[in-house]
Amino acid sequence: MTRILMFLGVAVVLSACGADGEPVRPSLNAGLGLSSSGVHVGGAVGVSKGPVTLSVGL
Repeated sequence: MTRILMFLGVAVVLSACGADGEPVRPSLNAGLGLSSSGVHVGGAVGVSKGPVTLSVGL
């Protein structure tokens, strides 16, 4: 799982810098939930280029 996240992070950074064409917009969403069963943490990482968005939830 860690290797997949590292690969996605490297892919986002390289594509966001515009080295292979028009840059894409990276995004990061994080959330924190509190309920009677405890604290829950979640998030998502993604990239957007034009009308297309690719996001992975964590």
